[in-house]
Amino acid sequence: MSSVALISHPDCLRHWMGEYHPEAPQRITEVQDHLLRQGLDVYLVHHEAPLVPRIALERVHDPIYLDALEASVPTKGLVHLDPDTAMNPDTLIAAKRAAGAAVRAVDLVLNGEVSSAFCLVRPPGHHAERSRAMGFCFFNNVAVAAAHALAHGLARVTIVDWDVHHGNGTEEIFRADPRVQMVSIFQHPFYPYRGTKNQPPHMVNVPLPAYSGSNEFRQVVTEKWLPAIRAHRPEMILISAGFDSHIEDDMGALALRESDYGWATLQLIAALREITGGSAPIVSVLEGGYALSSLARSVAAHLKAMIEG
Repeated sequence: MSSVALISHPDCLRHWMGEYHPEAPQRITEVQDHLLRQGLDVYLVHHEAPLVPRIALERVHDPIYLDALEASVPTKGLVHLDPDTAMNPDTLIAAKRAAGAAVRAVDLVLNGEVSSAFCLVRPPGHHAERSRAMGFCFFNNVAVAAAHALAHGLARVTIVDWDVHHGNGTEEIFRADPRVQMVSIFQHPFYPYRGTKNQPPHMVNVPLPAYSGSNEFRQVVTEKWLPAIRAHRPEMILISAGFDSHIEDDMGALALRESDYGWATLQLIAALREITGGSAPIVSVLEGGYALSSLARSVAAHLKAMIEG
């Protein structure tokens, strides 16, 4: 049984983008409640997310963009940065906690305090580009984690993204950095309409048509992802854990089930152990997932695999 950290913070509940916005605080509380009901909570090592250091953000985001975000924080109400992405007075604090959780997760894993870590945070991050907020995202949390891992001295890392939407921000940040491999699936054609053209060798993006399910996903993992990961030989795997690719989530039209996320997690752990000769440092960060029941069940399956792996 592996030691797994769960990193979160109450500030992540303070970000709110409107009454009917799907990226809502209940996403976190539903997961927390489900983990308690399933008895998984006692197997997790709980940590509060710190505020992210500015230096960690500047590794992946333009300082001018960071200053512009600070200047955009409203004193009341909402300010929209795009039609889907809004800030309330507490948004930036929540975003700094989310990115701070990713940094803390890397530190915990690389310092040997835990085997792996999951960041139960919001807002999500994988659409945030170097100089642009979009798709509910402000800071690219998994990119912050990857850059922090490299700053620790790692030579190669792999980012895995199984969200229903392509992680365009992650690709944009690292497409010129072959130290950071990205392997992903996403529904195509679909928002943000990226990830299918002019891919460098270290970007292994596999678009899937709508209604693709377990068989198609597991085939991609087995035939595309794992050979690419073994060839890259990462020292750490980071997961953009988006659960809106679940069959019950109407944010998209893929048809994965919670068992697929658990299975994929075990496959990644086994591959990383093979590469490293024993250890499997995994850092996972919550991205999408908007049907509350399937989100909670999927996170539980993911964490159970991390504990058992």
